[in-house]
Amino acid sequence: MRIAVTGANGHVGVNLCKALLDLGHEVYALSHKNTQGLKDLPVILMKGDVLDPRSLSLLLNKIDIVYHLAARISISGDQDGMVRRINLEGTQNILNCALDNNVKRFIHFSSIHAFQQFPQNQLLDETRPLVDLKGFAYDISKASGERAVLEAVNKGLNAVILSPTAIIGPSDPQPSLIGNAVLQFYHRKIPSLVPGGYNWVDVRDVVTGAVSAISKGRTGEKYLLAGHWHSLTEFSGLIQHHSGKKTVKTILPFWLARVGLPFIHFYSTVTGSKPLYTSESLTILSEGNALISHAKAKEELGFTPRPFSDTIRDLLEWFGQQGYLN
Repeated sequence: MRIAVTGANGHVGVNLCKALLDLGHEVYALSHKNTQGLKDLPVILMKGDVLDPRSLSLLLNKIDIVYHLAARISISGDQDGMVRRINLEGTQNILNCALDNNVKRFIHFSSIHAFQQFPQNQLLDETRPLVDLKGFAYDISKASGERAVLEAVNKGLNAVILSPTAIIGPSDPQPSLIGNAVLQFYHRKIPSLVPGGYNWVDVRDVVTGAVSAISKGRTGEKYLLAGHWHSLTEFSGLIQHHSGKKTVKTILPFWLARVGLPFIHFYSTVTGSKPLYTSESLTILSEGNALISHAKAKEELGFTPRPFSDTIRDLLEWFGQQGYLN
C-alpha cells in the first residue's frame, strides 16, 4: 500500500518507516526540516509542514493509509504557541486533507497525557476522560487533537487513535527527549533522582501495535500502548546494570527538587544538556498514574510490551554503536 507518515524523522517515525518498508509498503515521509534519521531508508521524501494544508494535499494524493505522528512535545509550557498550533491545528489540517482524499485508514498518534491522571489509585484505560482546558499545554493540545479525530470519524473518516506512554528504545537518531534522559543518566549529568516514576514502552512494541492497527484497529476506537511502570531509581539502576557505569543514586524529595529548579536549569546550561526536571516533569513524575492498562490493545491489536530491562540494554547497545557513549 501507499502509506504517508508525518513526523517521519522522529523516534517512532524512523522505526515505523523501517517496519513498513520491510513489509513491502511504499512509504511517503513528510519532512519539515531534519531528515537525518531517514537518510538510509528508501522512503519518498515529501517536503512540507502540517501547518501548510497545500503541502498536506500533495502528500496525501493517492495515499491509502496515513500515520499522523507529527507533534510538538513540551515539558515547559507553550511560550510561542507552537505546541497548540502543531498538535491541534496541524491535526485538523491533515484530517481535512484525509477526508478530501478519501484515505482508507487514518492512524493518529495521541499520548497518555491526553487522559486525566486522577484518581491515581484506579485503573487508567481507554474509558478515562480526557483532560479539559485546565492543565499543561501539551496535555490539552493532545486531548484537543483526539477530539478533532473523533469529529472527523463522525464525518466519515476511518480513523484509529493510539496513545503510547513514555516511548524509549533503539534507533533514536536525534535523540528523543527520553533518549536524551538516558544519555544524561549515563554521563552523570543528572545531579539527583526524585521519588517518582513513569510507564515506559519500547518503541519497537509501539510500532508493532501501529502496524497491526491498519487491519485490526476498530474505527473510532482508542488504544493505550502502555508498557511497564518503573521508578527513576529503577531506571537509573538498569542503566548502570547494562552499561557497567555507575549512575546517580541520591534521591531528593519533590519539594526540594522544586526549590532547586533554577539551579537545575543553570546546571543544564553549563553542561549543554536539556533539563530533565522542570515544573511540569516533576508533576508528571509525582502525579502520573501507575495503573495504566494495555489490555484492550493486547486483545485487539496483539500488542505485547517486552521487559523494560531488555529495552534499556538494547538502547544502550545502539547508543554505543552510534558513538553517543564516548
